[in-house]
Amino acid sequence: MSNLTLAGLGEHVGRELGISDWVTVDQQRIDAFASCTGDHQWIHVDVERARRESPFRGPIAHGYLTLAMVAPLAMQVGIIPRDAAAGLNYGIDKVRFLAPVPSGARVRLRVVLAGIEPKDGGQVIMKTQNTLEVEGSEKPALIAETLALLIPAAGAKR
Repeated sequence: MSNLTLAGLGEHVGRELGISDWVTVDQQRIDAFASCTGDHQWIHVDVERARRESPFRGPIAHGYLTLAMVAPLAMQVGIIPRDAAAGLNYGIDKVRFLAPVPSGARVRLRVVLAGIEPKDGGQVIMKTQNTLEVEGSEKPALIAETLALLIPAAGAKR
């Protein structure tokens, strides 16, 4: 459960909201993502060829797989205020894929509240800076500025 409230969000702008647990990005997850999206590029799914021909000496996760992990890991951090009825994906302002995620690597998400924009009806657009770190790597896998539309629950202070 989040300690954040809609009325108190402004106090947290510029501050880290938290860090997720480590999650393993194994070959099974990579293959499942390939099946869901139809992206079967060999560098992701052909383990033997990737070991032989890839500059990474093995398969790597799809960039969009790592991006897709941002939302559930941010939810684990607890970015949705406790008095919000819902937090909906609203968009992405910027994404940069900075380092590959090798199959079997562990990643975690670091979330900073970058800004808020009040809307009608007590709704708020929340911008977060998300850094997906790769265990043992100096460079993060990605940095993404994401937007969430927060909808207040009945009775939430506005």
